[in-house]
Amino acid sequence: MKLIIAMIQPYKLPDVKKALYDANIFKMTVTNALGCGQQKGYTETYRGIIHEVNLLKKVRVEIAVNDDFVDPTVEAIIKGARTGRIGDGKIFVLDLPECIRIRTGERGEKAIG
Repeated sequence: MKLIIAMIQPYKLPDVKKALYDANIFKMTVTNALGCGQQKGYTETYRGIIHEVNLLKKVRVEIAVNDDFVDPTVEAIIKGARTGRIGDGKIFVLDLPECIRIRTGERGEKAIG
Protein backbone atom coordinates (compact mmCIF):
# COMPACT_ATOMS: atom_id res chain seq x y z
CA MET A 1 0.00 0.00 0.00
CA LYS A 2 1.22 3.50 -0.80
CA LEU A 3 0.19 7.03 0.04
CA ILE A 4 0.60 9.36 -2.95
CA ILE A 5 0.80 13.07 -2.17
CA ALA A 6 0.80 15.55 -5.04
CA MET A 7 1.34 19.29 -4.73
CA ILE A 8 -0.12 20.91 -7.86
CA GLN A 9 -1.24 24.26 -9.22
CA PRO A 10 -4.83 25.07 -8.17
CA TYR A 11 -6.03 25.69 -11.73
CA LYS A 12 -4.84 22.20 -12.76
CA LEU A 13 -7.08 20.38 -10.24
CA PRO A 14 -9.95 19.77 -12.71
CA ASP A 15 -7.48 18.30 -15.24
CA VAL A 16 -5.91 16.06 -12.59
CA LYS A 17 -9.33 14.87 -11.39
CA LYS A 18 -10.37 14.05 -14.96
CA ALA A 19 -7.14 12.13 -15.61
CA LEU A 20 -7.59 10.20 -12.35
CA TYR A 21 -11.22 9.38 -13.19
CA ASP A 22 -10.14 8.20 -16.65
CA ALA A 23 -7.66 5.86 -14.88
CA ASN A 24 -10.47 4.50 -12.65
CA ILE A 25 -9.14 6.23 -9.53
CA PHE A 26 -12.00 7.93 -7.71
CA LYS A 27 -10.90 8.26 -4.07
CA MET A 28 -8.84 11.27 -3.04
CA THR A 29 -8.51 13.98 -0.44
CA VAL A 30 -7.90 17.54 -1.63
CA THR A 31 -6.77 20.47 0.54
CA ASN A 32 -5.53 23.98 -0.12
CA ALA A 33 -1.91 24.63 0.78
CA LEU A 34 0.72 27.36 0.66
CA GLY A 35 4.31 26.74 -0.32
CA CYS A 36 7.21 27.53 -2.56
CA GLY A 37 9.87 25.60 -4.37
CA GLN A 38 12.11 26.70 -7.20
CA GLN A 39 9.69 29.50 -8.01
CA LYS A 40 10.79 31.34 -4.86
CA GLY A 41 7.71 33.55 -5.05
CA TYR A 42 7.40 36.95 -6.62
CA THR A 43 7.18 40.63 -5.69
CA GLU A 44 4.32 43.01 -6.28
CA THR A 45 3.79 46.67 -5.58
CA TYR A 46 0.73 47.86 -3.69
CA ARG A 47 0.31 51.61 -3.07
CA GLY A 48 3.98 52.17 -3.68
CA ILE A 49 5.14 49.52 -1.21
CA ILE A 50 6.90 46.42 -2.48
CA HIS A 51 5.53 43.18 -1.05
CA GLU A 52 7.40 39.92 -1.37
CA VAL A 53 5.06 36.97 -1.84
CA ASN A 54 7.03 33.77 -1.31
CA LEU A 55 4.26 31.39 -0.24
CA LEU A 56 2.22 30.55 -3.31
CA LYS A 57 -1.18 28.86 -3.49
CA LYS A 58 -1.03 25.14 -4.16
CA VAL A 59 -3.43 22.20 -3.93
CA ARG A 60 -2.48 19.06 -2.04
CA VAL A 61 -4.00 15.84 -3.37
CA GLU A 62 -3.65 12.71 -1.22
CA ILE A 63 -4.53 9.25 -2.52
CA ALA A 64 -4.06 5.92 -0.73
CA VAL A 65 -3.71 3.08 -3.24
CA ASN A 66 -2.82 -0.58 -3.38
CA ASP A 67 0.53 -1.38 -4.98
CA ASP A 68 -0.92 -2.23 -8.41
CA PHE A 69 -2.48 1.26 -8.69
CA VAL A 70 0.68 3.28 -7.92
CA ASP A 71 1.94 3.69 -11.49
CA PRO A 72 -1.47 4.48 -13.06
CA THR A 73 -2.12 7.05 -10.31
CA VAL A 74 1.24 8.77 -10.72
CA GLU A 75 0.90 8.81 -14.52
CA ALA A 76 -2.61 10.29 -14.30
CA ILE A 77 -1.43 13.06 -11.97
CA ILE A 78 1.46 13.89 -14.29
CA LYS A 79 -0.85 13.88 -17.31
CA GLY A 80 -3.28 16.28 -15.66
CA ALA A 81 -0.80 18.60 -13.92
CA ARG A 82 2.09 18.99 -16.36
CA THR A 83 2.46 22.29 -18.21
CA GLY A 84 6.21 22.09 -18.76
CA ARG A 85 6.81 25.29 -16.79
CA ILE A 86 8.39 25.80 -13.41
CA GLY A 87 5.91 25.33 -10.58
CA ASP A 88 4.04 22.30 -11.95
CA GLY A 89 4.48 20.63 -8.57
CA LYS A 90 5.78 17.47 -6.97
CA ILE A 91 4.56 13.93 -6.32
CA PHE A 92 5.62 12.01 -3.22
CA VAL A 93 5.08 8.26 -2.93
CA LEU A 94 5.23 6.97 0.65
CA ASP A 95 4.86 3.51 2.15
CA LEU A 96 1.56 3.10 3.95
CA PRO A 97 2.02 0.46 6.66
CA GLU A 98 -1.62 0.26 7.77
CA CYS A 99 -5.08 1.32 6.67
CA ILE A 100 -8.26 0.72 8.65
CA ARG A 101 -11.80 1.35 7.42
CA ILE A 102 -13.64 2.75 10.45
CA ARG A 103 -17.13 1.61 9.40
CA THR A 104 -16.30 -2.08 8.98
CA GLY A 105 -12.98 -2.52 10.78
CA GLU A 106 -11.38 -3.90 7.59
CA ARG A 107 -7.60 -3.59 7.46
CA GLY A 108 -4.95 -3.40 4.81
CA GLU A 109 -5.68 -3.61 1.08
CA LYS A 110 -9.37 -4.38 1.64
CA ALA A 111 -9.77 -1.12 3.56
CA ILE A 112 -8.36 0.99 0.73
CA GLY A 113 -10.75 -0.54 -1.80
